Amino acid sequence: MIITKKKDRKKLLESTGRYNRFFLLGCSECATLCGTGGQEQIDELKKELEESGKTVTGGFVAKTGCQALGTKVELKQFKEALDNTDCVIVMSCGAGTQSAVEIFPEKAVYPSNDSLFLGNMTRLQMFDERCSLCGECVLDLTGGVCPVTACPKGILNGPCGGTKDGHCEISAEIPCAWVRIYDRMNKLGRLEEFGQTTLAAKDWSASIKPRKLNVREQKDKKSGGEEKKK
Repeated sequence: MIITKKKDRKKLLESTGRYNRFFLLGCSECATLCGTGGQEQIDELKKELEESGKTVTGGFVAKTGCQALGTKVELKQFKEALDNTDCVIVMSCGAGTQSAVEIFPEKAVYPSNDSLFLGNMTRLQMFDERCSLCGECVLDLTGGVCPVTACPKGILNGPCGGTKDGHCEISAEIPCAWVRIYDRMNKLGRLEEFGQTTLAAKDWSASIKPRKLNVREQKDKKSGGEEKKK
């Protein structure tokens, strides 16, 4: 899930100060779990805007804020409120904000949150970063522990000389990723494999931005190739 935190409210109100009528758009998935874009947060921001003399024409928690087409369909019920809106404040991640830009090309769109990282929720509203979206996964070779993300230096063949008592030299609070990998492989009975594996230099071209993936096109090409074989 995409982890977000609320922007400074004072700065948000200042940046949107030229507008008077707002629609608030949240997300029922990541932002709601982060406590940054659920109904409670929409109600809070609505109150703050109205106390500053602004009008809130409506608010809605979309099922999936980054799904532009689905959100556009969901918002049809708010046509009148949106027609009377100067600015849409999106209370989700940056992807959700850019979906709103696509849905409302003629309206001002502002984010109420900062997007931080792709994370796992370990407890309610407690998050750890475990994947860097690098485009070339090595978890099958490292026992399911990602050295690209778990190691502050992103070392692919470790541990480095800064490891002390199983922790990283960057911070004693960070367990060494490669000690974790060793312990995990040992537990799985894969130490022999661990000792024989040297990871190749990272192909960072797999994560050059902006990235795109068209699964439908891939399926069409595959099915077309199979038809030709027949």
